[in-house]
Amino acid sequence: MDLKLEKKEIVNILEEIGTLLELSGENPFKTRAYSAGARALEARTESLAELIESEELEEIKGIGKALKEKIETLATTGELEYYSNLRAQFPSTLFDLLKVPNLGPKKVKALYSKLEIDSLEKLEAACKEGKLEELDGFGKKTEEKILDGIEHVRKFSERVLYPVAEEAAVPLLELLKKQRGTIRVSLCGSLRRKRETVKDIDIVVSSKKPEPILKAFVEHDSVTSVSGHGETKASVVLENGMNADLRVVSDEEFPFAVHYFTGSKDHNTQMRARAKEYGLKMNEYGYFKEDDTRIGCKDEAEIFSKLELKEIPPELREGRHEIEWAEKDELPELIDYDDLKGTLHCHTTASDGKASLEEMAEAAAELGYEYFGIGDHSKAAFYANGLDEKRLAKQIEEIDAFNKKHKEIRLLKGSEVDILKDGSLDFAEEVLSDLDYAVASVHSIFNLDSETMTKRLIKAIESPGITFLGHMTGRLLQQRDEYVFNMSKVLDATEKNGKWIEINANPHRLDLDWRTCLEIRDRGILFIINPDAHNTQGISDNRYGINVARKAGLTKEHVANTRSLKEFLSLLKK
Repeated sequence: MDLKLEKKEIVNILEEIGTLLELSGENPFKTRAYSAGARALEARTESLAELIESEELEEIKGIGKALKEKIETLATTGELEYYSNLRAQFPSTLFDLLKVPNLGPKKVKALYSKLEIDSLEKLEAACKEGKLEELDGFGKKTEEKILDGIEHVRKFSERVLYPVAEEAAVPLLELLKKQRGTIRVSLCGSLRRKRETVKDIDIVVSSKKPEPILKAFVEHDSVTSVSGHGETKASVVLENGMNADLRVVSDEEFPFAVHYFTGSKDHNTQMRARAKEYGLKMNEYGYFKEDDTRIGCKDEAEIFSKLELKEIPPELREGRHEIEWAEKDELPELIDYDDLKGTLHCHTTASDGKASLEEMAEAAAELGYEYFGIGDHSKAAFYANGLDEKRLAKQIEEIDAFNKKHKEIRLLKGSEVDILKDGSLDFAEEVLSDLDYAVASVHSIFNLDSETMTKRLIKAIESPGITFLGHMTGRLLQQRDEYVFNMSKVLDATEKNGKWIEINANPHRLDLDWRTCLEIRDRGILFIINPDAHNTQGISDNRYGINVARKAGLTKEHVANTRSLKEFLSLLKK
């Protein structure tokens, strides 16, 4: 079946319809119906085509006849008049207000209807003039928080999460690979360096005939406008709002162009300085002697070799330790994407997951994992249907029964235990002793002062039943900054108590940050990469955690879950 929109795109539209209805003052029942329908559709593991062809859409709880028809219309035509009409009721800039933390549809509606605020600029001016204090539910402190939120939005608005950029870039890359005149092609920029957020998409192609390649690029279906189209370069704006640049160079220039446009700026500056020490000028076109004689290199490895350096992987090119490592032949053999033998910290329908224990285990086995850790929320996370002691005991029995029946993968018994305000845990130690592992996480009260938050985390780390802290800094990329605490003291406690550090691979978290991981990689503390998955597809998010590990210079020896099942169980016992 040829669909105009995929499931993910339709889920986003349904969620937006719910928001639009709330802005319109529609009754809450109707508003929630679209949000519930979006969640129900997203939770299904089948493709949208399979759901439509099998006529199972209407059978999904939360999707009635009317919503089914809207989903099918969106899927087959790519449009929905009902959605377009709703959106047309509001200026497009109004939706920027919803990006400000703690400004939900009800508050945005009040700002729009009573003060005619429909943009970030008008909102900022109104806050500075104290106009929001005229509205119920707003005050001086609210205005201050909104101003901070506006700065937060502007800080991140120019960048998108890595998976969003990757999803937009791959079709362009595949198109360019297929062009008859293409010799070599490469992604560049922060996307190639696997940064957690990406501003622009940069692609370099080598060819003797750039014209048809540039033409194919600017005419791709995802391009909404062309901002530049020259003889060797084109710039476009894509459907998701990102800018994409294509440069076509000769094959002789290709390695240097790829190296230069991969960056980073600091890495390139250090490379040019080193080239100067070797009597060479270096730019995006090649190496040149003082008399401008070109020195060719067939690939990036040779570029580094000319400066007596081992080839530096793109992920490490951030202007930090990589030149020194390459010079001393100390570049680490970075962890690879197939090195993980298992993973922990995953959720099922027992708490707020979207797939059963068996479905999650089956998906993990298909990825080749030897072991898989269930880590549903504890009872304090009532909003996530957290398990109490009785339900946890029942889940332990289910896992034991599963392991007796299945030999292709070993399920590990775990829990994501809430760290309460004073640092105590949501489960007693005797409860944790029945588990194979436990991850302790902060899910509330993020605004403590540094000293109090530090003591809170350390107290949790010192608990015998805890294996590691989950998403240690609490950040949500482009949504919430890290909470304040003394990282050095927490790491000291982690090392002293023999605990591990999680790299939470959820692309909205990527916590710990790769910069922090890089600085502590030699402390002797083991890392563990977990997806924090809430559905079967989320298990594959571990690859984003691998990106973090590679940028931090980690080898598979640094990461606990690169061990076989037998070795891993031995580590857990320690």
